[in-house]
Formats: sequence, structure tokens, C-alpha cells
Amino acid sequence: MQRLSGLDASFLYLETSTQLMHVCGLIELDGSTIPGGYSFDKLKAELAARTKAMPTFRRKLQDSRLNLDHPVWVEDTDFDIDRHCHLVAVPGPGGREALADLCGRIASQPLDRTRPLWEMWVIEGLDNGHVAVMSKMHHAGVDGVTGANMMSELCGLTSDAPRRDPATIPEGAGKASSLDIAVGGLLAVAARPAKLARLVPDSLAVLPQWIGRARRGEAMPAPFTAPRTSFNGTITGHRKIAYATLDLDKVKDVKNAFDVKVNDVVLTLCAGALRDYLDGRNELPDKSLVAMVPVSVHDKSDRPGTNQVSGMFTELATQISDPVQRLRTIGDRNPIVKNHNEALGANLLQDWSQFAAPAVFGAAMRLYARLRLAERHPVVHNLVISNVPGPPVPLYFLGAMITGMFPLGPVFHGAGLNITVMSLDGKLHVGLVSCSELAPELWDLADAFPTALDELLTAAHEQERK
Repeated sequence: MQRLSGLDASFLYLETSTQLMHVCGLIELDGSTIPGGYSFDKLKAELAARTKAMPTFRRKLQDSRLNLDHPVWVEDTDFDIDRHCHLVAVPGPGGREALADLCGRIASQPLDRTRPLWEMWVIEGLDNGHVAVMSKMHHAGVDGVTGANMMSELCGLTSDAPRRDPATIPEGAGKASSLDIAVGGLLAVAARPAKLARLVPDSLAVLPQWIGRARRGEAMPAPFTAPRTSFNGTITGHRKIAYATLDLDKVKDVKNAFDVKVNDVVLTLCAGALRDYLDGRNELPDKSLVAMVPVSVHDKSDRPGTNQVSGMFTELATQISDPVQRLRTIGDRNPIVKNHNEALGANLLQDWSQFAAPAVFGAAMRLYARLRLAERHPVVHNLVISNVPGPPVPLYFLGAMITGMFPLGPVFHGAGLNITVMSLDGKLHVGLVSCSELAPELWDLADAFPTALDELLTAAHEQERK
């Protein structure tokens, strides 16, 4: 068996009927590249064959009433691909809005915790004759890096990419009895006081260090200092999805013209689109929006678990009207924010999450939602923004060429908007998820991204002529 880390398990404890903790992905496919042509049965058969070599797709949760620690992963000995791969069709005209509405309904449904925590919905009936796949994976089992790695196992550089060599298949999660789970949990809990004694002194130093950095102008924005917007409230279980595709070469032209990083341009595009969206609703704050940006620590952390992440807060300079000044401000501040985040340590979030108690944590989360406390205290942060670098070459998903890949992260009480950006084959794909009640006109935000890029590109061309 494989025991979940505290951070992995926290995504289970955070989940309620309205705060769903799965990550999604919308993939648009050209099925004509599949050898012999597309059919749902053929796609499902190839998925079944590849998941046999991928233990993470065949593990499920198991727990015991006597377990004092986090649940464990075990092998699903009754795995059935038909419980995970489903066929649906877009109702009526299969344009982008119809596809996104269907995906929003899929994203609004929780995963069945008695099975491996993932689903794929193959969607037919699109106007352009293509096929789409809406994937769902619980955050307890994936983070940005591991999710991308799992998807890469289903992809190849050619339409007939070979499957994994059986000799290289890693071991599965194994089995566990209730006694095994309980005894392992007891031993883990018994070791917590010693771990807490080591953790507390380092953690107590965080606040004075943060204050000192803030006085020197070397700190990221503190939590609970973000301005309130319409998407910073209590979320429902309804999800709205929208997306956009940008030319990556244009993004790089902006990067080169102003000597910044691609991530600086991505954050500035998000800021420009958000500024346009909020200004159009007469609710643009005078103070900058604050984004929480997940940061992978896979190469820095020695802690167990699937989720190897920390998070940093960054200001988006949305109070600045000039896009170039906004880009330069973000570019100047990002190294400071990154340095501060690194100073906090790669393991801080993971170490503290080990002490999350399922009964207490889950009950507190449900009470927090029921009392709508997200609307009663200052805003922690306005939204989540992730930037996932992908390969610069075409990819084929189960033999079908990918024409669009839009990652879609979860939303939270108090932060009902998530923007995730992924580069692939010369394109920048932007996936947006919101709570339908807090941001019902999400396409207005998605459609503001090309405008934000055009503004920066025009300024870049002017810069080059000087």
C-alpha cells in the first residue's frame, strides 16, 4: 500500500459538494490521424491497453475506521475501463460555447471515491468534425507535473507511437488490510510530536522574516491583502469553462522586445484580460489583484507524496493602465517574489499538511462554506494562475493529433476563478474555470486575451523601431 501524504490527503478533506477538488483538461483532437480512422471503441481500447501499464491509473483509496492517519492507495483489483471512459455528444450545433457548456457540466460532478479517481469523457458532434476529450483527475492523485507525466504516457510524437515496454512497468499500489492501515497510521501519528517540535521553531521565524522583507521591499504580498471582486465569494458546485488560443511566437516577440521572461508575459496577459473584464463591469479595483501561483518543488523536496508544490502570491499590477509599464512592473517583481518563496523553503506546506486531521478538517471546511465565511474576512488572494510548459512539437493522444490542450484547475471558496496556461506546438492554450454564479460571462474574459496580446505586440514592434 502507499499512504497519502498530508498534502495529497488535504485535497480530499477540502472537498465538499460545492468545492470539488479534481483537475480537468479539455483536449481537442483530429481523429483522422488515428491509423485506420477514429472510432470511440478504438480509442477506448487503446486507452485500456495503455492504462494496464500505468499503476497510477489503477489505484484507488482505502481506509479503516481505526486509522488515525491519512488513507492509503491500493490496487483496484476490479478495474474496468468502462467505468472511466464514457461517450457523449455535444447537443445541437457543436461550437465552442456548446462544448464548453457540456464540459462545465462534467466538471460540476464529483468523482466516485470507490474507484480510481479519474474519468475521461470522449465528446463527439463538434462542428469541425474533430473529437474532444474531457479528463478529470482528483488533485489527491496529481499535481501539475505528475498530471502532465500521466498524460504524456497516453501521448506520443507520432500517431503510431509504441506503448510502454512491459519490462519497465513500475509496481502497483499493492493491497492492504484494515489492520495494516490502522497499525501504519498509529505509528505515523506517534511520530508527529517529534516532527512538530522540529517544525514549529522554523515556522515561527516566518512572520518576522516576512515583515523584515516587506520593509525592504523584498516580500511577496501577504495573504488577506487582496481587493475584493465579484469572483471572490462563496462558490457553488456549478462550473463555467472557457478557453483561448494564442500564438506562442508572438508571446516570445514580446518577451524578447522587453527582455523579460515568458512567464512575465503570461502573467501580464492574465492581468490585461482581467483588467478589461473587470473594467467592463465597473468593478476594477484601485489596488492590484493578487494571484496565487502554484510552484513545483519536485526537484527540491525530499518529502513523499504525489503533490510536490508550494504556492507564491504575486501582484498582477492591474491598477496600471499602460500594458508596457504593467509588464515591466511584473517583470521587476517576479524575481523578488520567487526569491521570497524559495526562502520559505520547499517543504513548509508539505510538512504542516501532515497534521491535517480528516474529521476536523472536513467539518471545518463544510462549516466555512455553510456560513459563507469567505465573504466575511479579507480576501486571501483573488485567483489561481498556473503556467505549464509543454513540448514545442505536435503531440498525438492515443493516435489522434492534438489541436488544442486546455488545462482546467479547481476553484475555491473566496477564489472562484482559475486560469491555467499551457504551451504546446507553437501555441499558448489558456483554460479558464469559474463558479457559474460568480463569473457567468467567462467568455468575455477568455476573449480579452487576444486583445491583451495585441496590445503588447504593438508596443513590442514600436520598441523595436526605436
